[in-house]
Amino acid sequence: MTASSPQSAPDAPPYRITLFYGPEPVEGCPGTLCCTFNVKKRSWKGGVQIAVEIEEAQVARARRTVGFEQWLTRILSTLLDAERADYESRAQDLFVQQLCAVKLDCAIEAGLKQESRRLTADSIQQALDAAVPVRSHELLQRILAELDVAPYGGTQL
Repeated sequence: MTASSPQSAPDAPPYRITLFYGPEPVEGCPGTLCCTFNVKKRSWKGGVQIAVEIEEAQVARARRTVGFEQWLTRILSTLLDAERADYESRAQDLFVQQLCAVKLDCAIEAGLKQESRRLTADSIQQALDAAVPVRSHELLQRILAELDVAPYGGTQL
């Protein structure tokens, strides 16, 4: 009988992050949106909720940075006109969700305590602005997967 070596499990991410809801307007803060995430670190006994706010101006900057509108037009060009508006609306929400997720990742990288909290719109702005161009491909890939549409002509994002 030969001893078999145990297979090492793939590295599990240190946090499990799921979107709870959003984007929604922030009451009393015109031009600000919020997505709320459930965040659970493997070493924590329980998860926490993190509300991530983002200003519409920052969303607009990020859209320009990644060329979102042009990308979306190209992606949705193969759909029927009747379908396109629904997909476009969903894509806009998904962009905000993914941008908030990137902001949350920036906060986690900076150190996140096990407590429910709110990341205000003015927090971590520079880190988010720096992360957007670096993570643009990943951001668009996640949106594409959620939309469940094939890229235009099989071209790259």
